[in-house]
Amino acid sequence: MNSKDIRALSADEIKAKIADNREEMMKLRFQQVSGQLTDTSRLRILRREIARMETILGQQNKAAE
Repeated sequence: MNSKDIRALSADEIKAKIADNREEMMKLRFQQVSGQLTDTSRLRILRREIARMETILGQQNKAAE
């Protein structure tokens, strides 16, 4: 999901997507510890998506003030 798509979402939708991504990341970390994770690049992608969403959410909050 690129920043253009994220900016089109509302703040509540962004927060929901952040929560979903964090949950998925937690599951992937458990898989990694147990040795079941095959696609380790997914962790990096999720971490960056979460950061991108939080940045855009912060920008939207600051612009609203």
